[in-house]
Amino acid sequence: MVLLDNSNFILRLEKIANAAKKDSSFTLTFKRYDGHDKPVPRAGRPPLPKPDTYMCLIRAQSKSQKISTVVRQEDVPAMMGMYSQFMKSKMDGLKRVKKVKSKAKATKG
Repeated sequence: MVLLDNSNFILRLEKIANAAKKDSSFTLTFKRYDGHDKPVPRAGRPPLPKPDTYMCLIRAQSKSQKISTVVRQEDVPAMMGMYSQFMKSKMDGLKRVKKVKSKAKATKG
């Protein structure tokens, strides 16, 4: 997994979205991140220190490509602005799903 800075993450995400537009999909996950890369220590060992501020870990995956970025608390408004622009520009191909009424509901109502 490649750890990128925020602006490069959005640029690579646009490339992944363009590649996935034809026949595949991609996923995004947001997770609270405390900065620890080590697992929780066993019983009897000192615990990992609590962070002063938490960060947000954003991951994107499409087929075999995986990218991620860590967004600090002070960078959240700028990153969410870039992310919303990405969503508005790239998510235009969504189709409305038609609801199918069941026969039981159709006869009652």
